[in-house]
Amino acid sequence: MTGAVWRASRAAVKRRRVQTVVIGLVVFCATTTVLLALAVISAARAPFDEAFDGQHGAHVVASFDPARASAEQLAATAHRPGVEAAAGPFDQATVEIPTDWVGSPPGPLTLVGRADRAGPVDRVELLSGRWVTAPGEVVLNSPFGGAAETFLDSRIPIGGGRDLTIVGFATSMSQSAGGWVTPEQAAALHPTGRQMLYRFTDAASEQRLTSAMGTATEGLPEDAVTSAQSYLVLKDAFSAGADAYLPLMTVFGVLGLVVSALIVGNVVSGAVVSGYRHIGVLKSIGFTPRQVVTVYLTMVSVPAVAGTVLGTAAGWVASYPILQSAFSGIVTGTAVIEPAGWLPLATLVSVPLLVVLAALLPASRAHRLSAAQSISAGSAPRNGRGLKVQRRLSGTRLPRAVSLGLGQPFARPARTALTMAAIVLGVVTVTMTAGLSSTLTRLVDHTDGHTHVNVKTAHFSGDKTEPRLNPAQTEAMLRAAPGAERVSTRGLVQVGLAGHPQPAFADFYGGDSVGAKWLSVVNGRPATGPNEIEAGPSFLRQHGLKLGDKLTLLLDGRQLAVTLVGEEAEGNPRAFASNDATRAALTDDPHVVEYDVTLAEGADAEAYRKAVTDADPSLSASVFDPDLAGPIAAVIAFTTIFTVLLSVVAALGVFNTLLLTVRERRRDLGMLKSIGMTPRQVVAMTVTSVAWQGVVSGIIGIPAGVVAHRLIVENVGTIVFTEEAIDVWSAPLLSGLAVAGVAIAVLGALVPARSAARLPIAEVLHNE
Repeated sequence: MTGAVWRASRAAVKRRRVQTVVIGLVVFCATTTVLLALAVISAARAPFDEAFDGQHGAHVVASFDPARASAEQLAATAHRPGVEAAAGPFDQATVEIPTDWVGSPPGPLTLVGRADRAGPVDRVELLSGRWVTAPGEVVLNSPFGGAAETFLDSRIPIGGGRDLTIVGFATSMSQSAGGWVTPEQAAALHPTGRQMLYRFTDAASEQRLTSAMGTATEGLPEDAVTSAQSYLVLKDAFSAGADAYLPLMTVFGVLGLVVSALIVGNVVSGAVVSGYRHIGVLKSIGFTPRQVVTVYLTMVSVPAVAGTVLGTAAGWVASYPILQSAFSGIVTGTAVIEPAGWLPLATLVSVPLLVVLAALLPASRAHRLSAAQSISAGSAPRNGRGLKVQRRLSGTRLPRAVSLGLGQPFARPARTALTMAAIVLGVVTVTMTAGLSSTLTRLVDHTDGHTHVNVKTAHFSGDKTEPRLNPAQTEAMLRAAPGAERVSTRGLVQVGLAGHPQPAFADFYGGDSVGAKWLSVVNGRPATGPNEIEAGPSFLRQHGLKLGDKLTLLLDGRQLAVTLVGEEAEGNPRAFASNDATRAALTDDPHVVEYDVTLAEGADAEAYRKAVTDADPSLSASVFDPDLAGPIAAVIAFTTIFTVLLSVVAALGVFNTLLLTVRERRRDLGMLKSIGMTPRQVVAMTVTSVAWQGVVSGIIGIPAGVVAHRLIVENVGTIVFTEEAIDVWSAPLLSGLAVAGVAIAVLGALVPARSAARLPIAEVLHNE
C-alpha cells in the first residue's frame, strides 16, 4: 500500500500546483531568514572561543611594576590556588614610533621579550616569516589576521636612532602585545613592566576573574599590578559588531518561522476542507485513516523540502557578506569568521519537521471523518457559518458585492484568523523596518545644506607620492583655494592608556569646526575644551568608563589626564575623539590625515577638487557623499530585504486562502454570476473579503511594530540612540503604515479575485 500512498500524494501535489508553489516559496523565504539569523548568532561567540582555546589564550594579561614585584615573586604566583597555568614573567617595554608604520599611525608600541612563541599560555600563532632569534628583530602582532608579507625585512624606527627589523607577523587572541622581541632586546629597551599570562580554573565571569587575580597576587606589594586585561573584554569587543545584528536577525528569524507555520497550517486546513470528497474516495477504496493523513503530510513535505534546500543554499551564500559586514574592523586574530558548518544540516532537518508539525493538526481532521461523511460533506451544499453576518450586512446601504465580501470570512473563522495573523506579522515587520530605517537615517543625518569636499593625505590614502606641503601649508592652501568657506582637520595618532595594555586610536579634530564628524554626541557634551575626550559605547564598555571618568594618555614621553565628557552614538571600541588643543598637549606633530572643506554656496566643487590635487598630487580629494555609513547602510539594506521576504510570504498566505475560498465557492459564485453579478463586482467582493482584514491587521500590527522597534534599538549595545532618533512616528509615516496591511491583503487577493471573475457560469453549474 506504500506505493499507492506515494502515487496519491504525488497526484495531490500535481493537482494543487499553486498551493505547492506557495508552500515552496514560503519555506524558501523562512529558511533563508532563519539560516542568516543563526549564522550571525553562531559567529558572535563560537569562532572566538575556538581560536582562544586553540591558542590556550590568557584569561588575564597582567602587567606588574618591576620596582614593586621581582621576577621571582611573579613566578611564584603561577602556583597559587585557582591558577590552572601561567607564563612569564616577560620584560615589557613601550617604544614610540615617530612615523606611519605598517599601515598604522605614529604612537606607542608595546614590545614583550619572549624567546619562544609557544608555552603553557598564549601560544602565539605565526602568520608569516619567522620568530625572533636575535636582538634587533621584531615580530609584529597582526590583530586583524592579515600577514602583511610585503613589510617583511623592513625596518621600523623606535626612537633614539634605533630601529628594529620586521622578521615575522603573528597574532595572539589574548592581544598580549603589539610585538615580540628576544628577552635580550627587551632588556636593552629599558622595560617599564613585567608581564604575566594567567589561565584560571574558574573564569566564567568578571567577578570570578577578579577574585582569582586577587588570590594569585596575594602577598605582593600594594600597587604592584599596573594593568590587568580580561579575556571577557576581548570577547565582548570581538562580538560587538555581530551583537548589533543579533536583535534584528533573531526577530526576523522568529517571524519567518511563525508566518511559515501559520501559512502551512492554513494551506493544509484548506486542502482538507475543500477535499472532503477526495478523502471519502480514498477511504472507500481501502486507504486507512493514517494513510490518508500521510497523503496530506506528503503533499506539503515535498515542496517544503524543495524550499528548504533552496533556502539553505541561498542563506549560506548570503551569510558571507552579512558576516563580513558584521565583523568589519573587528580584531579577529586567528578566528575564522564563517557560518557554522552544522547550520545547513540543522535547517535541512528542522524546517521540514516544523512544516510537518504545523500541518499535522489540520491534517488530523481527515483522520476522523468516515468515508460516508467525507463524500456527503464534499457533495452537499454548504450553508456557511457566515450567512447570519451576511444577512445583517444585506440590510445596510452597502453595495451588495461589498456586503457579501465583508461577511464571507466569517464562514471560515479559523482560516480567517490564520490569514489575519500572517498579515499582522507582515505589518509588524514593515512597521519595525520603517522605524529602524528612520532612526538610523536620523542618527547620521547632519547635513548642513553645503557641499563638502573630503581631502585625504598620503598618510590616510596609502599613496606613496611624496607630499609637497606640510600640514600647516596644506591647510593654508585649502583655505585659499577658490570656493572654500570653512576647513576642518582630523589628526590621527595612537596613544597609550595608563592601566590598559593596548593603545588606542585618537582622532583629534581642529580647524573651523568638527564638521567631519558624522555621528553626534548623545550623552554629555562634545569634547570641545582642552583635556576632554568623547567616545562611543563600545570604547566605554571595553575600558570600563562612564561620563566624568578620567583617563591618562601616554605619548612621546608625556602624560595627560583627560576627562570623558561625551558619549557618541557609535564608535570603534579602540578609538576616541578629542580636539586639537588636547593633541597639542601630547605631541607637536598634528599628523593630519583628513580635511573636511565646506564650500561656499554656488562654488564649483569639481574645480575646487582639481585645484587641490594640482597643488599637491599626494592629496586625494573627492566631493563628500552624504550617504549613510557602511554598517548602518548594511543594516537598513538587510532589514529591507527581510521585510520584503516576509511581506511576500504574508501576501502568499492571503493568495492561498482566497484561492481555496474560490474553489470552495465555485457553485455560489456561479449562482451569483447567473443572476447578474458582473466580473467587476466579483473582484470587488473578493478583494473586500480581505481588505477589511488588512485594516484590522494594521490596527493590531502597527502598535506591535512600534514596540518591537523600541525593543530592538534599546538593545543594540554598539549604538546609543537619542529619544529624538527613536521617536520617528510622525503622522505621515503612520498613515503610510496603515496602508501596509491593506496593501499586503489586496496584493495577495488580486490574482484569485480575477480568477473568480473569469469562472464560466455554465461549466460551474453543470459540474455542480
